Amino acid sequence: MDPVEPRHSVSDDASDPDLPPPAAPPATVAAADPAVAAARPATGAGRRRRPPLTAVSVALVAVLAGSALFISGYSIGRQAAAEPGTAPSDEAAFQPFWDTYHTISDRYAGGAVDRGTVVQGAIKGMIDSLGDPFSQYLSADQYQQSLQGISGQFEGIGADIATHGSDGTDGCAPLGAACRLVVAKPLDGSPAARAGLLPGDVVLSVDGASLDGLTVDAARDRIRGPKGSVVTLAVQRGAGAPVSFTITRDVVQRKEVDSKDLAGGTVGYVSVTGFSDAAADAVVAALHDHIGAGRTRLILDLRGNPGGYVTAARKVASQFIGSGVLFWEQDAAGNQVETDALGGGVATDPSIRVVVLIDGGSASASEIVAGALQDTGRATLVGTQSYGKGTVQQWQELTGQGGAFKLTVARWLTPGKRWIHKVGLTPDVVVTVPQPLGPGSDPILARALEVLGGADPATGDVLRPAA
Repeated sequence: MDPVEPRHSVSDDASDPDLPPPAAPPATVAAADPAVAAARPATGAGRRRRPPLTAVSVALVAVLAGSALFISGYSIGRQAAAEPGTAPSDEAAFQPFWDTYHTISDRYAGGAVDRGTVVQGAIKGMIDSLGDPFSQYLSADQYQQSLQGISGQFEGIGADIATHGSDGTDGCAPLGAACRLVVAKPLDGSPAARAGLLPGDVVLSVDGASLDGLTVDAARDRIRGPKGSVVTLAVQRGAGAPVSFTITRDVVQRKEVDSKDLAGGTVGYVSVTGFSDAAADAVVAALHDHIGAGRTRLILDLRGNPGGYVTAARKVASQFIGSGVLFWEQDAAGNQVETDALGGGVATDPSIRVVVLIDGGSASASEIVAGALQDTGRATLVGTQSYGKGTVQQWQELTGQGGAFKLTVARWLTPGKRWIHKVGLTPDVVVTVPQPLGPGSDPILARALEVLGGADPATGDVLRPAA
């Protein structure tokens, strides 16, 4: 399946919403499963051995969109190492690989051979040969960035950026006179916000270097950086002269949950844009506030949510489902294992009516939650067809600077054992969304309010979102 990009902008600092940064370098993180054995050649009296792999097992559900990696499941267990080797039955199949490797090592005359680079290239080639957009090799730096992004916390200036073409279209490339890099939104409380960057600001250069010819990802890589480092942006604002902003990068926590009341305070609304642990906690707190205020009609908005931790998805779904299966995992052998609700949820009382909003950008963890609530009859789904991501990946961390790879190892199924991969979830109430939308128009939210109550008890008017 050709992946799609659920969002139109990316963060300058967190292009890969992925796993949280570990307390120590990845090589020290424990692993749940045995390491994958590396191939070992047969050579005369013995066989050469390469260093063993250190495995980090990460169960995840992901959407790969361009360079962005959207994950919806994650777990870390104990560390393990395995004796590398090629099984006797596989020696013939692996012989061409080892012949090539040793020929490069022994005879390549074009310059010094970096063994680590050669090995990483081989690993990448193996993963790429699968033709699976959700299996991927990442360098050590890319892996670290992915580990940081999914937590909703990252290091940088804290601004969503996008590209805007001179013809008025978004998502252009490469950057140049006809395609500009713009600030979509500085994140609340971020260094970018404190420095005074505003939505619509055009970024002309970074540390004096032009961005012409770059992709948005390459531009983002120039802007982001570690906490305490400084970056200078030349910015065009309106018709004025370019302005220089010198910004000290910091740790930024992305706000993933928005909560408010609608329809004169009669409906509780919670929007979730990611599934980090912090987001799950914020959802629980928001639901506590709404239930405490006496609201028994709730809207959970998962539109445009590309995923996050499976643990966070489980926690969110468990706030509405008191017991039973939330989803299943099916491995390559067909074995199925269920994940049950945690119990003690805030909004499990069946008198509390729930509507979940989804669209084509709702993927992975969003679909786990929405699918669980739909199959159990706990909520009504309103909106458009969801993305359709139904496979589970496992991270395998490599030793040294080898980075890591993720491999599709299972499918996830809804409580009713539906596999929604490449299909998505069909809403109970399908809403046709006109294009373009008028200012302030939100037909999906308006329809959800109608489903929840029809009319405002105070005025008799059809429920509409509060301004």
